Amino acid sequence: MELDYYEALEVKRNATNAEIKQAYRRLALKFHPSNRETGNDERFNELGEAYDVLSDPRKKATYDKFGVEGLKGGIPPEHGSSGAWSSKYIYHGNPDKTFKQFFGGDNPFADFDTNDAPLLFGGLTPGVVKTQDSAIERDLPLSLDDLFHGCTKKIKISRRVMNDDGHTSSIRDKILTIDVEPGWNEGTRIVFPKEGDQGPNRIPADIVFIVRHKSHPLFVRQLSDLIYKVQISLEMALTGFSVEVETLDGRLLRIPINDIVHPAYQKVVTGEGMPLSQDPSQRGNLIITFDIQFPEKLSAERKSLIKQALTFKC
Repeated sequence: MELDYYEALEVKRNATNAEIKQAYRRLALKFHPSNRETGNDERFNELGEAYDVLSDPRKKATYDKFGVEGLKGGIPPEHGSSGAWSSKYIYHGNPDKTFKQFFGGDNPFADFDTNDAPLLFGGLTPGVVKTQDSAIERDLPLSLDDLFHGCTKKIKISRRVMNDDGHTSSIRDKILTIDVEPGWNEGTRIVFPKEGDQGPNRIPADIVFIVRHKSHPLFVRQLSDLIYKVQISLEMALTGFSVEVETLDGRLLRIPINDIVHPAYQKVVTGEGMPLSQDPSQRGNLIITFDIQFPEKLSAERKSLIKQALTFKC
């Protein structure tokens, strides 16, 4: 079920910007994970996303007119002239970032009178600043087929989780799901916020997976292009031939080579490379390179024949 941003902030649809800010301030402090009495990670995340949308006039205008589907799916650019957000909206997924930006610093409680803090914030402990552990980075090896078609990867992690008593912890397993999109590049980072080990007075580390290419028997990826290397004889290089290439989506391409092939020659087949990550309906190119095999030795007779064949009269 899609999140209703107005319901999340407990405001009416005609709420003013001031009312939206006031609601976020009250609820974010109430449901902040540091609040021992009413803290709630899921609710805190919903508040962060709701405020991120409703505090931005363009995102709010799109949401009000087109709903969550239009906001996250994108709308035609011509509608953007009325102030709507025409790009596809993706929440950054870090409610702590939204919280700190709203309160203006790493310690959002620093500006409040600590004597009144328990009355205002319930179980929050003012003056105690939690620090986040450094991100845990892991490689995510993917084949060219995975990155061409897209796929889903499920990864099991084991992490330390605080028990209900708030003092002891235990090791628990969790499955993280990564939806690999067609065209992702080497180095693409997938972040799971605060999925590291939990502990008292600390913020769990983010877990970051970094896309790495597995080698492929036929192709080498170069950004959105695919490089395919063919061995040919000197005869083929001079007289012409055809190359057959089986693509990653199972088609067989027959590409005629009618030019004289020299060592630096490349044949570019437009639109037969990798999907573009920003628009998977578009593709890079297939670039065919050639490794010309020269004979190790020639008889005197063959050398003479080659000389005759390569002698051109002006």
